[in-house]
Amino acid sequence: MLSKAVTIGLLTTFLFSALPAAAQVTNGNKPDLPKPFATKSAGNGPGGVKAPAGFLPTVPAGFHVNVFAASLQNPRFLLTAANGDIFLAETGAGKVIVLHDPQGTGGAQQQQIFADNLRRPFGLAFHDDYLYVGNTGEVVRFKFDPKTSKRIGEAEHIVDLPPGGGHFTRTLAFGPDGKTLYISVGSSGNIDIEKDSRRAAVLACDPDGKNLRVYASGLRNAVGLALEPHTNVLWVAVNERDELGDNLPPDYFTSIKDGGFYGWPYSYIGDNVDPRVQPQKPDLVAKAIIPDVLLGAHVAPLQFAFYNATQFPESYRGGAFVAEHGSWNRATRAGYQVAFVGMKDGKTVADPVPFLTGLVPDPKGHNVNGRPVGVTVAPDGSLLVSDDGTGIIYRISYSK
Repeated sequence: MLSKAVTIGLLTTFLFSALPAAAQVTNGNKPDLPKPFATKSAGNGPGGVKAPAGFLPTVPAGFHVNVFAASLQNPRFLLTAANGDIFLAETGAGKVIVLHDPQGTGGAQQQQIFADNLRRPFGLAFHDDYLYVGNTGEVVRFKFDPKTSKRIGEAEHIVDLPPGGGHFTRTLAFGPDGKTLYISVGSSGNIDIEKDSRRAAVLACDPDGKNLRVYASGLRNAVGLALEPHTNVLWVAVNERDELGDNLPPDYFTSIKDGGFYGWPYSYIGDNVDPRVQPQKPDLVAKAIIPDVLLGAHVAPLQFAFYNATQFPESYRGGAFVAEHGSWNRATRAGYQVAFVGMKDGKTVADPVPFLTGLVPDPKGHNVNGRPVGVTVAPDGSLLVSDDGTGIIYRISYSK
């Protein structure tokens, strides 16, 4: 049974997000989507990102928000270490830092630079006593002390990746047996047919970088990448294409499979053909897999975290928290929140609902109060959310 907070969220979504491309679980069924160009494409990015003094986001009843860390430089993806430390990619600063809260105060009491002079570091993953870092043109790894979180030695190059492009982030995850490293590489543009098969794909290789191959393709920009812990299935959060209209196509959150094709650039959400892409490939489009969960058009999902702690009410356990960075290609803003997707035993059981909100004071206004990026579960079961617009990491906790 869903908690009162989730039930309220579902009602809120129904009342205020009743769009043809609203957030929903598909169960593999083709959704009813608007036609391409049903609305004019909008260029509507926020003019500024600055929270008022003392501002805290809104969360459901029983939850509480505090500032875990502030004055950070472009804080993006987060990773919780076995010793309780929080690793953070400060992408714009070219650094990975470690945040310590040894006394469990709910705020980072210490910061240390783990590595700097990196090239737009983003994805982070642990394997053995190494931290793997996704730079924009390569994966590197650092030997480190898992007790102190201190680096031991310099970067070791693992594998080359396509550098930069329209989507520069490179996200990492390891398979359940530690024998496979998965790497997400976004497309170089909106709908241009790629010459490099490593783009718009999730790649797989050995931990030492050998045997690199395409694991799943047709994924325009699968920024979020993580293993669902109950089933060991790989899931992604995908930023779909732009300039087809306000409500098209939905960004999505989905499981992926080896050899799976997910449409880009020829189609979206299954076999919905993008008329702008020529030449078309109907044989390939016929194989396009419909994603598990639609998140709404242009919400820009980034990192997500599966919740397997016990601090939050039972209805949240096993579900996924998805950070939505927020739209630029929509007349009325969408995203700018953390959404929750109810799941049980690795399967979706409820449509996405808003969880952390309040970052858009006026959906038609010029400025916003923040832009969520990273999500991780802290050792005490609280949720940490990075905001690259304000340089803050928020902590969400629950108490009756």
